[in-house]
Amino acid sequence: MGTVTAIDGVRVFTGEGLTEPRRVYLKGTEISVEETPDVVVDGAGQVLLPGLIDSHVHTVLGRPDLQNLATWGVTTGMDMAAWPDSFVAEMRRQPGVAQIFSATTPAVGPGGNHAKMPGFPAEGIVTTPREAHAFVERRVADGADYIKIVTEAAPPEGMDQATVNAIVAAAHEHDLLVVAHSITTGAFHVAVEAGVDISTHAPLDAVLDDETVRRMRDFGMVCSPTLTMMRGVADLRGAAGLKYEYARDTVTKFHEAGIRLLVGTDANSAPGAPFGPEHGESMHDELGLMVEAGLTPVEVLRGATTLTARTFGLDDRGVIEPGKRADLLLIDGDPTQDISATRAITGVWIAGERIR
Repeated sequence: MGTVTAIDGVRVFTGEGLTEPRRVYLKGTEISVEETPDVVVDGAGQVLLPGLIDSHVHTVLGRPDLQNLATWGVTTGMDMAAWPDSFVAEMRRQPGVAQIFSATTPAVGPGGNHAKMPGFPAEGIVTTPREAHAFVERRVADGADYIKIVTEAAPPEGMDQATVNAIVAAAHEHDLLVVAHSITTGAFHVAVEAGVDISTHAPLDAVLDDETVRRMRDFGMVCSPTLTMMRGVADLRGAAGLKYEYARDTVTKFHEAGIRLLVGTDANSAPGAPFGPEHGESMHDELGLMVEAGLTPVEVLRGATTLTARTFGLDDRGVIEPGKRADLLLIDGDPTQDISATRAITGVWIAGERIR
């Protein structure tokens, strides 16, 4: 039946704020109702969060990446590009570490940086609408959880608008979400015109224009801005006119417009990547940067838990309720008042197993 653990005297994050001190029960892999506990954890003066969900990671090193996520309280990672299929399948089955979902191979244009990364699969290079449909069919066969595309302002670096449109249409025929990598205003325009579901990153070449923001809001588009990654890229390439402030101010604009904002880092250790945020630890940097961009700590915590789970259809996690997966983060402090408190980790559970 599984060991019953009680976390006693802890305030619980509800998505709106904190409860009064209470007892939370875990039984086996799930959060439970009142039980006779085998183990009691003293949570007095502490706060219990759902395990954090990083809405943008890359699994490159394998289990060590997932272990680093878990150590920092990130119990789920939305992988935005990994291959081959056998590697992705193996990483999905790893016990005692963060669980991943994956786009598997992303779609890219022939002349962009992604196509030039060492080992990038040729099948990910898409140049025509016909190839777009074939690409999506392969991802469906691979068991991709969603479709990832890299948008650029124009060919030859990126795919043309018709090809991006075809990927989105084909993915939606299979009821799959489409996530677009967009780091310039032009790339955002392509993604919005195609009707993607989620944009990831924020532009570094200018603050996104009002009309595009309005269209995103009206379409119900979601954004995972990965400010940690944007800051790192801008620091390395500022001489090219890329500025972190453009990305930050765009996020402020998204927030003011009511666009749903998720928390993601683009954590990676990929050869050829312009910057490599650390798996796990960078999530806490991202929380702070999102607050600096104008979100409240409660909004940011919601974007790292409930909203990401809801956006990706992960109905078994993201909230602390009976019957949900027991992915939990116990911290010594009140992150609804001071977001940096999320670093004061005193306990992490994944599917009911305490791993820290």
